[in-house]
Amino acid sequence: MTDIAEFIASVHPYDSLPRDELARVATSFSRRTWPAGSEIYRQGEALPGIFLIESGVVRISDAGGDSVSELHSRNSFGERGLLRDGVAVTTATATQDAAVLMLPHAELMRLIDAYPAVARFFDRGALASPRGNDLAVLKVGDLIGRTAPLSCAPDTPVMDAARAMRDARAGSIGVVDGGRLAGIVTIRDMSSRVVAEGLDVNTPISRVMTPDPITLSPTELGYDVLSIMLERRIGHLPVVSEGRFVGMVSQTDLTRVQALSASALIRDIAQSADISGMAGATARIPELLMQMVNGNYRHETITRMITDIADAVTRRLLVMAEARLGPAPGPWLWAACGSQGRQEQTGLTDQDNCLILGDDCDPLDPWFAELARFVCDGLNACGYVYCPGEMMAITPRWRQPRRVWQEYFRDWIAHPSPEAQMLASVMFDLRAIRGDAALLDGLQAQTLAMASKNSIFMAHMIANALKHRPPLGLIGGFSTARSGQHRNRIDMKLNGVVPVADLARVYALQGQATAVNTRARLVEAQAAGVISGRGAGDLIAAYDLIQSTRLEHQAAQVRAGERPGNHLAPADLPDFQRSHLRDAFVVVRGMQSALGHGKGMLG
Repeated sequence: MTDIAEFIASVHPYDSLPRDELARVATSFSRRTWPAGSEIYRQGEALPGIFLIESGVVRISDAGGDSVSELHSRNSFGERGLLRDGVAVTTATATQDAAVLMLPHAELMRLIDAYPAVARFFDRGALASPRGNDLAVLKVGDLIGRTAPLSCAPDTPVMDAARAMRDARAGSIGVVDGGRLAGIVTIRDMSSRVVAEGLDVNTPISRVMTPDPITLSPTELGYDVLSIMLERRIGHLPVVSEGRFVGMVSQTDLTRVQALSASALIRDIAQSADISGMAGATARIPELLMQMVNGNYRHETITRMITDIADAVTRRLLVMAEARLGPAPGPWLWAACGSQGRQEQTGLTDQDNCLILGDDCDPLDPWFAELARFVCDGLNACGYVYCPGEMMAITPRWRQPRRVWQEYFRDWIAHPSPEAQMLASVMFDLRAIRGDAALLDGLQAQTLAMASKNSIFMAHMIANALKHRPPLGLIGGFSTARSGQHRNRIDMKLNGVVPVADLARVYALQGQATAVNTRARLVEAQAAGVISGRGAGDLIAAYDLIQSTRLEHQAAQVRAGERPGNHLAPADLPDFQRSHLRDAFVVVRGMQSALGHGKGMLG
C-alpha cells in the first residue's frame, strides 16, 4: 500500500496527518477500478465510506439526472450523504476509466474525532459564532495599517524624524538598522527627551529612541496588545514578522477598533447636519466589514448591520427632505428593494428604491419628485450609486399611488414577460424604510396570494430562477471567466448568491411567506414544508458558505487597500476551501435541478 500512502500524502486533509497515522490510514483505503460508463453508486443507496479519485473522471448527477460536477484526481465525493445519514444524495458515474479509493465510514469518523484539520475539512456547514469587534478574537495583523510603517535610520536627525511624523500624522516612528528594528520614538519622547532637555535638532534619533522595544507578531491577539500596554504603561507597540518591521499598534488603534461598529456609524449618521457628514460615516463601511469578518461574525449579521447603515442614511435623508419641503400633500412610503430590501448589503452596492403613495395622491405633485431627487442624490453622494437600471424613486414609473402598484403586480402576474419576471423578482423584495408602512403591508399580502395561485406565472418565475447557474465546470470543478478583467475568476454575487436568492424567492411565493431576507425565506420554506428538511438544510449550509467566502474575499481586498468586489479566483483558495465551495455550488445546482423538474416548470 506504499503507493496509496504516497498519493494521499498529496491530498488535503490527509496531508496534515502525522507520518505514522498517514501510513495507518493508507492501509484502511481500498482501491477499485470502474470502467467508463459504470455507476459507482446511485442516489438513495447506502454508502460504505468516502471516495477519493486516484485517476480518471467521475460525473456527479442529481435526482433529475443533470450533471452537477465532473471530478478528477484528488477530488473526494460522497461525503455529504455519508456524514448526514449514510445515504447517497447524488449519483456517481465513471465517465472515463477511473481508479477510486474508498475509506470506510468508521475510519473517517475516527479521523474526524482525532484531528481538527480533518474535522474542519469535512464540516462543510460549520460557521463561527458571532463575537463582535473583540480584541480577544482579532489578530494583531488586523490592527495594523495596510501601508508600510513609518521608519527611519539610526543616524537620522531628530528634526527630520519629527517632520516625518508630522507629515504622516503619526504618533511614533520605528528606527531600523540594517533591516532590524533597533528602537522606537514617540511624540512623548520628542517632548521629554528632546524639547525638555534642549537637545540640538540635528541629534541622531538613536540617542533619544527606546532601544530594543517589546514587539509582537501579526499572528498574536489584539488582547495581548492591550495587556502589554496596560502592564508596561506604554502607548505604542511595534509589530515584527520574520525580523521585519511591519507595523505599529497604538492605543488610538485599539480605541478605533472598539469604537467602530454599526451602532456607532448609525449614531454619527443620525446626528449628521449635512450629507458630507453622512458620507464620512459610510466611507468607513469597508473597514467595518473587514473588522466584522475578522471578528467571526456570521454573514447574515454582517450584511444586516451594513444594511442597517443604509437604512439609517435613507431615513436621515428623508427627515432632512421633509424639513426642507414642508408637510407632505398626502401619505407616502419609501421602500427599499434589491439587496437593501433583503437586508443583504455588503461592501459594494448601488441603490434600489421606490415610493408608494396614497391612492388620493397625485404622482406628478412636485413635492414627491423633489423628495425623491433629494434622497437619491444624497444616497449617491454617500456611496450608494445610482441604479444602472434606474429602479429608483426619481423615475416616475416607480413613484406611484398604491392602486397603480397593484396594477403593476397584477399585470406582471397575468402577463409574465421576461421584463415582468425581472421586475417582479426585484419588487417582491420590497421592505418599508420610512412613511406609512400600511401602504406596503396590504399590497404584499394581495400580491403573494395572486402569485401563488397562478401556475403559469409561477412556472415563469421558476424558469427565471434557473437563469443564473453556479460556476461549475469540467476542469478543476469551476467555470471561470476566460478573458477580460476578471479572467480565471468567478462572480460570487451573480453566480453564487443570486441563484440562492432566486430559489428562496420562489419558495417564498409558493408558501406565501412574508420574509424578504434570503436565509429567512429558506427557514420559512422548510417550516412550511415547501422544501424538505434535508434540502433546506443543505441549501442553507451552502448559502452560508458562499456568502461567508464572498465576505472573506471582500475583507481581504479591504485589508490590501483595494475596493471590495465580488470576483474571486478559486485558484487563490486553499485546497480544502476550494473543495468546500465547489460542493456548495453542487448543492445549489442540485436544488435548481429539483425545482426545474418539479411541478409547473416550463419546458
